[in-house]
Amino acid sequence: QTTLAHIIANSSKKNGTRFVTLSATSAKTNDVRDVISQAQNEKRLFKRKTILFIDEIHRFNKSQQDTFLPHVECGMVTLIGATTENPSFQVNAALLSRCRVIVLEKLSVEAMEAILMRAVRSLGVQVLGQGDQHGSSATGSSSGSSEFPVYIEEKALNTLAYLCDGDARAGLNGLQLEVQARVQARLAVGKTTPLNITEGGSADGILITEEHVKEGLQRSHILYDRAGEEHYNCISALHKSMRGSDENASLYWLARMLEGGEDPLYVARRLVRFASEDIGLADPLALTQAVAAYQGCHFIGMPECEVILAQCVVYFARAPKSVEVYRAYSNAKECLRTHTGPLPPVPLHLRNAPTRLMKNLGYGKGYKYNPMYKEPVEQDYLPEELKGTDFFKERK
Repeated sequence: QTTLAHIIANSSKKNGTRFVTLSATSAKTNDVRDVISQAQNEKRLFKRKTILFIDEIHRFNKSQQDTFLPHVECGMVTLIGATTENPSFQVNAALLSRCRVIVLEKLSVEAMEAILMRAVRSLGVQVLGQGDQHGSSATGSSSGSSEFPVYIEEKALNTLAYLCDGDARAGLNGLQLEVQARVQARLAVGKTTPLNITEGGSADGILITEEHVKEGLQRSHILYDRAGEEHYNCISALHKSMRGSDENASLYWLARMLEGGEDPLYVARRLVRFASEDIGLADPLALTQAVAAYQGCHFIGMPECEVILAQCVVYFARAPKSVEVYRAYSNAKECLRTHTGPLPPVPLHLRNAPTRLMKNLGYGKGYKYNPMYKEPVEQDYLPEELKGTDFFKERK
């Protein structure tokens, strides 16, 4: 995002357009107002347009984002905002409607390999197995400062391209740190070890292997944002996988959330909801399983509670599904929301009569106490206006 902003800035300078950069992590509302005031002066006096780039725009709260609205509306400034969050959740709807959202996807493995190949050339690192075009002497800035030539296996670059998860910054940082670490380690030892280079005979130098890359990068984290869109995407995937009775997919999404640092109690709460929403009366014990899983997670915490959640998730994936209760309650809510006029009163025979006045008014009169009858009791429990209503049938 920042790289694209620099490209736009260089292009705008050629066209005589001002390019101003602010970061929402440090800028205040007064800073934004100063920039807008300068943009107004530039447009009035010199007919120059202003492009305002806001990095991490989601850090601005709703009222701060409202500051841009009138000036974006009238074209006083061209606003470019960069955010790693879903703008649907973090950017004002009014501001979002006046902008065009461009999604920057992860880089492909092929693109990452091309970027890393350019980097090793600039570092003066020789790649083993790439042919003569990559077999020149090390002359780059980082490794060239060392008395030892630096070599890296082609497989190590490929592995790094996969492990950085489409993030060029992570890949370049990992490569640079690995080269620097190996050079410093060799300098600390104070001697070289002969290396057998497949296309260059033998030479004294430093070899970076695939194992070195894995060890240096230490990609123990999984792409997951507990407070952002990925949080909702993964819990949605888990919910739908259990609903679809796919136990393997259910375990995968559970593991992805827990290994990414999700709060196990959050997952347990969602399982309690699932037990009634998607399983319901098809297996009434599902709710007991969910509550027990929540209590177990509360008692012992991570990582011991992960198997408790896994057991509950697999149970739910294999359980029969029924949305009868969920739909019936939704129909009851719809009946209340669509009712016109005042709600019907509670029938007198269903009311308690704790006082003499209430008894005199007819509260509880005619009520049949069901346990006193051997046969089913014919008695109305709904208001007169709703007599005969069946919430368990599909409503039009």
